[in-house]
Amino acid sequence: MGALVSISRLFRTPAFPKGSGPDFVNAVCALRTDWQAAEILARLHVIEAEAGRERHGRWQARTLDLDLIALGDEVWPDLEGQKDWMALDPARQRVEAPDRLILPHPRLQDRAFVLIPLADICPAWRHPVTGATVPDMIAALPEADKEAIWPV
Repeated sequence: MGALVSISRLFRTPAFPKGSGPDFVNAVCALRTDWQAAEILARLHVIEAEAGRERHGRWQARTLDLDLIALGDEVWPDLEGQKDWMALDPARQRVEAPDRLILPHPRLQDRAFVLIPLADICPAWRHPVTGATVPDMIAALPEADKEAIWPV
């Protein structure tokens, strides 16, 4: 069973990647659950499908995008696998997707649209691979990325 612990404010954010569609509304929530990661992800995909989401390709326009960003301090599939996906060249990121769940999300530290809402509810969370806190990761982002995020 799962229970909502907290949810961030809603934020207007540019589509990712740039130019792939209209702006999004992003938020982050924290759950307390005994579900396994695969079950959480499967339930998120069901919600997306019920909202009309169709998966046609990587980073395509979408009606709803729900992601499992982290599961506490767990690292999946393992430390080396995590580091490989974190270091993936940006050109390859556009065409390559993992064939399994990678946790925490390998681009978490690069995405203002995740980190700024995350700071609302879990500012003390530390990335289990890098050790960086949410404010540390936000500080490392380009100013233009941060300035493009607005509370709704």
